[in-house]
Amino acid sequence: MSVHELATPKAANIDSLKDMIPDFAKDIRLNLSSVLKQDPNAGLSLEQVHGTALAAAYATRNRAIIDAVTGEVAQTLTPEEANAAKAAATIMAMNNIYYRSTYMTQDEEIGKMPAGLRMNVIGNPGIDKATFELYSLAVSAINGCSACIVSHSNAVQHGGLPKAAVQQAFKIAAVLNAAAQALEI
Repeated sequence: MSVHELATPKAANIDSLKDMIPDFAKDIRLNLSSVLKQDPNAGLSLEQVHGTALAAAYATRNRAIIDAVTGEVAQTLTPEEANAAKAAATIMAMNNIYYRSTYMTQDEEIGKMPAGLRMNVIGNPGIDKATFELYSLAVSAINGCSACIVSHSNAVQHGGLPKAAVQQAFKIAAVLNAAAQALEI
């Protein structure tokens, strides 16, 4: 166990996580509950919201955030959905670095080269494709890859989800990332 893990208490759910958020981040504390609820305007099921939150939590790499979200969504997500959230966070950790880097070279030839990296989970994630794309979108937002954000946003909408679902994924990612930041400070 690292020193950081000893210094950071584990949160079993969102309420216990909110108790850990310092007063200077009161807005984040208030936003935590609202982004994890089903928003009728976003057109997402509670399972999609919770799966997106779990993928985003993994992307923050903050143990307290991961533990809190895992505890919060444990009764909502199937093992397949939870596994897909882990897969999205992991594959996007690779893809976001690769595609962001090839874009940042501003070298058209490099950008056209085949990646040559295994990405089979994207084609067969074990859950609905549009939902996996939503998870990947939230992770890509945290990791800051514009190429992946464009790709996954288009795939989410092509999969039948509305633009409001894209926005909801961004809100979930933003709030969980900010909560991780507040805990680190």
